[in-house]
Amino acid sequence: MEEKFDLTGKVAVVTGAGGVLCSEMARALAAAGAKVAVLDLMEDAAKRVADEINEGGIQNAEDRRQKAEEERRDTPDRRQALEDWREGAEDRRESIDDRRRIAEDRRQTTEDKALAVKCSVLDKKQLEEARETIIGRLGRVDILINGAGGNKKEATTSDSLTFFDLPMDAIRGVLDLNIIGTILPSQVFGKAMAEQKQGVILNISSMNAFRPLTKICGYSAAKAAVSNFTQWLAVHICQNYSKDIRVNAIAPGFFLTEQNRFLLTDEKTGQLTPRGKTIIEHTPMGRFGQPNDLTGTMLWLVSDAAKFVTGIVVPVDGGFSAFSGV
Repeated sequence: MEEKFDLTGKVAVVTGAGGVLCSEMARALAAAGAKVAVLDLMEDAAKRVADEINEGGIQNAEDRRQKAEEERRDTPDRRQALEDWREGAEDRRESIDDRRRIAEDRRQTTEDKALAVKCSVLDKKQLEEARETIIGRLGRVDILINGAGGNKKEATTSDSLTFFDLPMDAIRGVLDLNIIGTILPSQVFGKAMAEQKQGVILNISSMNAFRPLTKICGYSAAKAAVSNFTQWLAVHICQNYSKDIRVNAIAPGFFLTEQNRFLLTDEKTGQLTPRGKTIIEHTPMGRFGQPNDLTGTMLWLVSDAAKFVTGIVVPVDGGFSAFSGV
């Protein structure tokens, strides 16, 4: 049974992989044997995740992050001293950085399990350049996880911002990031899969796609579009390119991320907002999801264990979508 979930020899591309949820997916893919291209608009975030994987710290990454956070809180003076030293050593560091870049390039072409790539999912040229870099370094693309997405506070109704006053730029930004940011990578990396006649695309939908949630009209519409696109692309790929290219989606329930924290917890106290309390009350399992709650379903859908599964959207929500409220 284990060999069905084994991803050894596979190459996975994860967009938005510097974030909380998708970084966990990237580490799980590596732990299952895949090489992982860590794509993110924030280069430092992508490098951090790739470094964790390449350092062999997949299982202990969370412990290292917690320890680093404690050290940052407990030693502000030492941190300031280190920053001062860094600012005064810029000239000396330039030559060191040049040597490190050469060594890093050589190391990534030979042995690394993860490759960090800065890339916008809304820029097709950047995506195409990323694809060529990944294929050049890692050899191919077998798996695409369209993880980039999220909501914006400016596109969310509140006591001080009514639906009638929501700025269209903010709504358009949410729509673009979530649905266009899924379609474009699917075009670019899906083309490579079509040429090799096999591959897996996994999109990230949401509970909003099943039932629109209050306050977040743009995000709800965008994620409904992601679910619809998932089904459309699954059929289109099979009918026109290969029966061995599958397209599915995961619909996470409620996980605390930087995009939704302002809605679910109070910024000053950290306590649950009324909205956060309502969500917990309507989640039969009685808690928010943890990032690693997504990895089991993700590994199933991208592996041969799901080789006859395409065109579905799987809730991973602690029972939220099954609960009628009474």
